[in-house]
Amino acid sequence: MADRIVLTPNSGSVAIARRWTTDQTNGLGLGNLAETVSLLVSELVTNVVLHAQTECELTVRAHRGGIRVEVIDGSDQFPVGAVAPDPLALSGRGMLLVDALSSAHGSEAAPGGGKLVWFEIENLADQPQ
Repeated sequence: MADRIVLTPNSGSVAIARRWTTDQTNGLGLGNLAETVSLLVSELVTNVVLHAQTECELTVRAHRGGIRVEVIDGSDQFPVGAVAPDPLALSGRGMLLVDALSSAHGSEAAPGGGKLVWFEIENLADQPQ
């Protein structure tokens, strides 16, 4: 099973990313994380479609008992951090969700240009109570 997929900058890519991410997460034996991971992936891919407007590469892999997701796009503009948007705004909550639901997240320059935006989610089901 490939751990990465390249997506075009159109709205249909968001649904493709969600389905592919769910399949990957289940394939890694981390199905309990699938809903949260696919939600956060849809937020990052939507940001690419709306703002970067470039192809992106989505990677999902096991990481320290949990999962790590990376999205690389061709834009050098980094995402705005988790800032509370205008309550009447129709968008602007994606990074708030990433901040609230991930164990860690960040962004950095991608090799060869563009940026890499990532998040990690711990598999809390495997931790002792």
